Amino acid sequence: MNRIYDFIRRHPTWVDSCWAVLLLMMSAVWLVSSVESDGEGLPQGPKEQIAAVPIVLAMCTVVALRRRVPEKMLVLATGTGVAQVITHVDVGPSNFAMLVIVFTVASRNIRWASRFALCGALVAPTIAELRWRNDSQSLTGAILSDVFMTVTFVLAWVLGDSLRTRRAYYAQLEERATRLEKEREAQTKIAAAAERARIARELHDVVAHNVSVMVVQADGAAYVLDSAPDQARQALTTISGTGRQALAEMRRLLGVLRTGEGGGATGGAPGSNGREGRDAVGEYLPQPGVEQLSELIEQVRGAGLMVSFSIEGTPRPLPSSVELTAYRVVQEALTNTRKHGGPEVGATVRLRYDADELSLLAEDDGRGAERGLYEDGGTDGLGHGLIGMRERVGMVGGRLETGPRPGGGFRISAVLPLKAAH
Repeated sequence: MNRIYDFIRRHPTWVDSCWAVLLLMMSAVWLVSSVESDGEGLPQGPKEQIAAVPIVLAMCTVVALRRRVPEKMLVLATGTGVAQVITHVDVGPSNFAMLVIVFTVASRNIRWASRFALCGALVAPTIAELRWRNDSQSLTGAILSDVFMTVTFVLAWVLGDSLRTRRAYYAQLEERATRLEKEREAQTKIAAAAERARIARELHDVVAHNVSVMVVQADGAAYVLDSAPDQARQALTTISGTGRQALAEMRRLLGVLRTGEGGGATGGAPGSNGREGRDAVGEYLPQPGVEQLSELIEQVRGAGLMVSFSIEGTPRPLPSSVELTAYRVVQEALTNTRKHGGPEVGATVRLRYDADELSLLAEDDGRGAERGLYEDGGTDGLGHGLIGMRERVGMVGGRLETGPRPGGGFRISAVLPLKAAH
């Protein structure tokens, strides 16, 4: 059955042609009967019989090509009907094509043709009843016959129009489903791009800061290895601790990648209410925040950078996303200071709690980076540093200002809204 249905759907003209041939055979029997007898309802006389041949052929053509060129077949059926009235050829089997073309035109999105077919469906039965009036039939019978034929034609039009409406509805549903599928794919791509950007920021912050501290400590240890072994040992201890911290944060990030940010697997993901994240093996690791800034400052001081750290206002619980953003901004600022500030540089970090926002200022008195470098976002030319800051601050709805200080050095100022905390 499926193969038959597929064949009919792919070759509608062939199917209609088969019905046209069947209609032609029935009409041929009707014509032969008119020649052999003078029964009622058959063409009377040779002129009507000869005129009936092209009329029958035209009506069969209407059935065969109704779906290929419905407008033209409607015009052909109308002209054939007029010719039939003029030549006084009686109604025969071929006139079934009138019902077929009315239904076909009504099922298409051709407004003028559909309206024309409806008018024909209302008028044609009455014209036929008046033109081929049966004298033996009473007036009541003639009216009932006319009403019956009119209802039949109108019903054909209604069925065709209902089919058109249903097709339009299904087409609208398919279009909507296609549009939703495209929107879902676009949202998936956007979400994937956002996730890649977030992972890139996390990797940059973890690697850039901790590796920078380890490089500085390793250089110092190598410099004083012979003259001050105690200082070299302390530097190696700092390198070991920094490496362990970097590994812990890397495990937390890999846990996010393996298990996703939903559920309990990563309860401390940015934007959640938790303060910890769980890695792939179930170990809980700290999610850096404002409380860890003191440890970060001490770590940087241990690497040889003089940092002044102060907190203004009353500390209070903050959204996890805001705390992580503040921590990463300070971390990146101090990393840039070590990279670009030069020797004997000092830095200042100030955190201020306001009524509805958290203000963050990180500046240094070093030589700072060249304008081209800080505009691009880093010495590697890829812009991962400051661009990552802007992305983080923008994700929580904050503002970020970066650039050289008037008196020398570099300044990073961020304002993070706290409305989500209330």
